[in-house]
Amino acid sequence: MKIDLNSDLGEGYGAWSMGDDAAMLGIVSSANLACGFHAGDPLTMLATVREAAARGVAIGAHVSYPDRVGFGRRPMDVTHAELVADVIYQIGALQGICAAAGTRVSYVKPHGALYNTIATDARQGAAVIEGIRAIDPALALMGLAGTPILAQAAEAGLPTVAEAFADRGYRPDGQLVSRRDPGAVLHDPDTVAARMLRLATEGEIEAADGSLLRLRADSICVHGDSPGAVAMAARIREVLVENGVTIAPFAPGAA
Repeated sequence: MKIDLNSDLGEGYGAWSMGDDAAMLGIVSSANLACGFHAGDPLTMLATVREAAARGVAIGAHVSYPDRVGFGRRPMDVTHAELVADVIYQIGALQGICAAAGTRVSYVKPHGALYNTIATDARQGAAVIEGIRAIDPALALMGLAGTPILAQAAEAGLPTVAEAFADRGYRPDGQLVSRRDPGAVLHDPDTVAARMLRLATEGEIEAADGSLLRLRADSICVHGDSPGAVAMAARIREVLVENGVTIAPFAPGAA
């Protein structure tokens, strides 16, 4: 058994830092790098990419709506042309940083509200897919496991990666519990690790109402900005490895 473990990193901005990227890069196998639209600046991007490359961690473009104040977590009704251009711009910026650090972008994972919107919104999903294909059709699109965006991307010829969230609650329909609602974010490392072991080995995860979801996931995410994120990611990795699950990047030749 093999699964990828990823985290959203490089989300500092200037004098403001967020999360412990160096520690997380010693645990995860893939890093979703902020590209400047919701967080991240050139210096933060370069430093994080260099550290990821040194540790053999795969790098993905964490593209977002242009929403620094809201940390990319506010939905936006942008035009198709705008969203295509925004996606191209952000991937291109990270590709330049990666080239300077001797590594490359392997995949794209939309962030926050954009991620949640395209999970079921075919219109905005098409714009994201078009932007990825325009710059590099070999890039994989990472999306929420069990949602229509993965089939939409596959039909357009993109490789896809089904993602599950370690530190987020699930609704019975497979969508994430809104951050505005109780139980949206999980905090206990042992509980979360047990959930992820069950997911990796049995393909099941418990929803917020106690029902069981069947879920196939290629990658598990731990949010880098969550309190205790490093301890949680370390515990997940420890429990998975102890039970025979290999942690490795999903992208061929990424590490």
